[in-house]
Amino acid sequence: MKGPLREFARYTSLNVLGMLALSCYILADTFFVSLGLGADGLAALNLAIPIYSFINGSGLMIGMGGGTRYSILRSQGDRQEADQTFTQALYLAGAFSLLFMAAGALFAGDIVRLFGGTGQVFTMSRTYLRVILLFSSAFLMNNVLLCFVRNDGAPQLAMTAMIVGSLSNVVLDWVFIFPLGMGILGAVLATGWAPILSIAILSAHFWRKHNQFRPVPCKPQGQLLGRILSSGAPSLVTEVSSGIVMIVFNTLILSLEGNIGVAAYGVIANLSLVVIAMFTGIAQGMQPILSQGYGRGDSKGLSSILRYGLLTTVVLSALIYGLMAAFAPQIAWVFNSENDPTLQEIATQGLRLYFTACPFAGCNVVLSMYFTSTERPRPAHAISLLRGFFIILPLAFGLAWLGGMTGIWLAFPVTEFLVAILAAALLIHCKRPAKKS
Repeated sequence: MKGPLREFARYTSLNVLGMLALSCYILADTFFVSLGLGADGLAALNLAIPIYSFINGSGLMIGMGGGTRYSILRSQGDRQEADQTFTQALYLAGAFSLLFMAAGALFAGDIVRLFGGTGQVFTMSRTYLRVILLFSSAFLMNNVLLCFVRNDGAPQLAMTAMIVGSLSNVVLDWVFIFPLGMGILGAVLATGWAPILSIAILSAHFWRKHNQFRPVPCKPQGQLLGRILSSGAPSLVTEVSSGIVMIVFNTLILSLEGNIGVAAYGVIANLSLVVIAMFTGIAQGMQPILSQGYGRGDSKGLSSILRYGLLTTVVLSALIYGLMAAFAPQIAWVFNSENDPTLQEIATQGLRLYFTACPFAGCNVVLSMYFTSTERPRPAHAISLLRGFFIILPLAFGLAWLGGMTGIWLAFPVTEFLVAILAAALLIHCKRPAKKS
């Protein structure tokens, strides 16, 4: 492998591995909660996941927006503004942390009630939500550091931090839920401690000789803060929209199949997080290379990296869907600790229909990151908003009315297919390099 291909393989392979490990935050919770707390525990976890998505998305918005700007500035030799960009990202992380912790302390129960939680499901979901919001500062800071360390030429350290954090979550999940009998509280404490361990590993970067970013004394700068948020907004929209989609799907499924249906969707939704994490891993691995190439004006290199990203996504999608289609009953059974036949049937059908979206979703994630990395926020915003709100939500209601559960499962792949067509059109329209600022 030479040139762009070598860099692409290095960054994306490491980041995919790291994102797979990171996605185990929720997947491990899903498995151990299903084993220890049954369908009610699964339903409670599923109601709380959208808020986790919002926290994670806010961290990604700040980290990806700041990291993209930092990488471009470093490739142009502007070290002073690059360091200021990191400092402004820290300011944003601190402000968002305060908001989330206040929401957790004051409004956790109200939020769960708004999402439809009742009875034992309400109690467990409120506990999970309150604690996850109190740990929000750790999630935000972890995402910011991961993005900057990756953009500073240390993808191996970023991968190590993600893997160690996630493995600790798996171990602590088992310890807290089973030997200590802490139930849903144990699951959320395990998840909350994981980013703290990740941050501890990432902090080693500041003592490395090749570290090129550090906080500097400066006041909050409105223009730079806005630029970070604008550039990173597609990452937030993607995460938040997944949470909102989950809320809508939970509501629709609750009306059709009750808590058992919600529990079945919880299996599919959490596996979807893992699959999307792989696509996100490819996209985030591309981002430092794309931003550096954009800063240098290397249009040929940009095209090569994008081509590698799309091809990798299509091949990976084929493998994922093949596994889902062939082993859907076995996958559903793993999370069906009570051997509920209704849950088994709903989850099996959902796995086979829902994941037909894989190739389209993967390409949409990659193309959105391409536009973000090359400072074209508008196409990235359009892709994120259409796949996260403006197409999937009306389709979910319409197809649920027409086809019940089958319609709900098909809403996701139909949405991703339509957005992929638009994304391809936007790429053709924006094929000429945008003017650097």
